[in-house]
Amino acid sequence: MSHLTYPEVGATRLGPLPDGYNHLRHRAAIGSGRAGFEAAGAAVTEWRMHRATGAGVKASAARAAVGGTVDISAGVGRLRLTARCEIVWTAYEKDRIGFAYGTRARHPECGEESFVVELADDGTVWFSVTAFSRPASWYTRLAGPLVPMAQRWYARRLAAVLRRVVSAA
Repeated sequence: MSHLTYPEVGATRLGPLPDGYNHLRHRAAIGSGRAGFEAAGAAVTEWRMHRATGAGVKASAARAAVGGTVDISAGVGRLRLTARCEIVWTAYEKDRIGFAYGTRARHPECGEESFVVELADDGTVWFSVTAFSRPASWYTRLAGPLVPMAQRWYARRLAAVLRRVVSAA
C-alpha cells in the first residue's frame, strides 16, 4: 500500500506538472557516448549519484524499483533532516534511464521528483531533474523561497556529480 502524500502520482513522467506546487526543471549536458550514458544511468538508479553529494541513503533495494522506498538525509545530529520517499516510476530503456520518487509521511515537502539520463541521437548524454513540491512542515514553510533555491542548487550539484561519472567512463 502506498503512503504517498500527494494525488498527482506520475506527473513528472507524463506531465504537465500540477498547479499549486513549486516547479523545478533542470537539464544539463553531462558528456557523450553510450558508455557514459550507461555509467550515468547506473549511478542514478543505484543511489551513487545521491551518495556522492554527501547525502545519506537508506534504500529498500540496491536499484530503483517501483514501490521501493528510499530515505535521503542530510545534516548532522539533531539538525539531520530525512526525506522519506517511494519510487513511483522507473525507466530502464535503450536511451533513457531514471526514476521518480514521491514524498511519504514526515517528508518536509509534498510532491514528486524525477532523475533521468538520456542519450540523444547526436551522442550527447543529458541529465534532467523535474519536480513539483510544496512545503509540508513548519520549517519548510518558514524557509519559504529558500527551499526552491536549495532544490535548484542540489539539481546542479547532481549534474556535476554525473559529469565526473561520465568523464571517468
